[in-house]
This record gives sequence, C-alpha cells and structure tokens, in this order.
Amino acid sequence: MTTSPSWPHLPKVFQDRTEAGQLLGAVLAARGPWPSAVVLALPRGGVPVAAEVARALGAPLDVFLVRKLGLPMAPEVAMGALASGGAQWLNEALMDRLGISAAALAQVQAREAQELARREALYRAGRGPLNLTGRTALLVDDGLATGATMRAAVQAARLLGAGRIVVAVPVAPPDTCADLHAEADEVVCLHTPPHFQAVGQFYGDFSQATDAEVLALLAGP
Repeated sequence: MTTSPSWPHLPKVFQDRTEAGQLLGAVLAARGPWPSAVVLALPRGGVPVAAEVARALGAPLDVFLVRKLGLPMAPEVAMGALASGGAQWLNEALMDRLGISAAALAQVQAREAQELARREALYRAGRGPLNLTGRTALLVDDGLATGATMRAAVQAARLLGAGRIVVAVPVAPPDTCADLHAEADEVVCLHTPPHFQAVGQFYGDFSQATDAEVLALLAGP
C-alpha cells in the first residue's frame, strides 16, 4: 500500500480527495446550471475528485487520459504531456535550456504513449470515443503543479470540439492558474497557496489511487 508523503508543520487543506471533490463540486454548483457539461477526470488522482463534482452537478463522468513527459534526468519534472486524441504539449524553452535531444524526447514519448494506451483500454472498458462537440468540458484533477498535463488536456479537448473548457482543481500555485487562464475559458481553483511544494502537501491522505478504485468510481453507484 502506498502511503501519503509527510510535510510536517504545514496545514492540510483537504482531508482527502473525496472531501476536496465535495468542496469543489459545491463551488461549481453555485455557478450553475451546467446543462451541457461532461466532467472529465485526469486519472488516476483526479477521478475521486471528479466523481464528487459530477455528483454535485448531476453531470456525466468520464476519464480524459493524459501522461506527463518527464525529463530523462528528472522524471518527476514535466517537459510536456500527451493526451487523449493525440494532443501534445511541450515546454520547448525548458527542453532547449537543458539540451534535450530529439532522440531522448522520442524515447520518453514512446514509453508514455504505451502507458496512455494501456490506461485508455482499461478505463474506457469498451466505451466509444468521447463526443465533446459543442459541450462544456469540465477538466478535473486533484491539483496542479506545473500544469503541463492540464495544458495538454485543454488542447486535446479543443481538438475534440468542446464548446467551452473549464479547468477545475482543488489546489494549484498562483502562477500555474494564471497561465491556464490564457488557455482555458475558465479556471476554478479553490486554493492558490504562494508557498507551493507539491499537491500532496495540502492533503491529509494523499495515498495513490489504484486502478481498481478508478474503475469502481467510473462504474458509478
């Protein structure tokens, strides 16, 4: 079992992803109604949050697959991301500064594309491709750090014809939220702490969501 990281002396804002989703759902419901919205969760951590948002809005829930492209020498740092539908976002300035070669990028892309395809097959479980034409795509994750995966998701949703794109997360740094305002139609972030280390520092329980938990939430009640 994966345990939550510990950040001593830092206050927790959310007990767990379920509570974060309930709070986010309440804020979004107050902005409603959302008649044409589909709630799209970025797996895996975004699914428990998005499930509560979908419940609060009475909207359908689905997954939107995105995979971070980590730096070869520091995989936890994003140099870009891949998303459902073939969309890709690259931080070209970072890659140029660090001298990331085309071959190194291609190696990371191939590995993450394989994992994206595996999760697409597992989580969609035979369901057809998303139809976002003219609809409001409500993209939900458990939090953002650099925002790389969410940028790829926004681009992918636009390619799929979404009429409006709303990014909704419980927590993210102020600069990441500001950057996303330039790409999404709306950004809703409950908590924008100036001193941000990682998403998990704001959760009491940030245990890794499992594939089994994701599938159970997608199956509904």
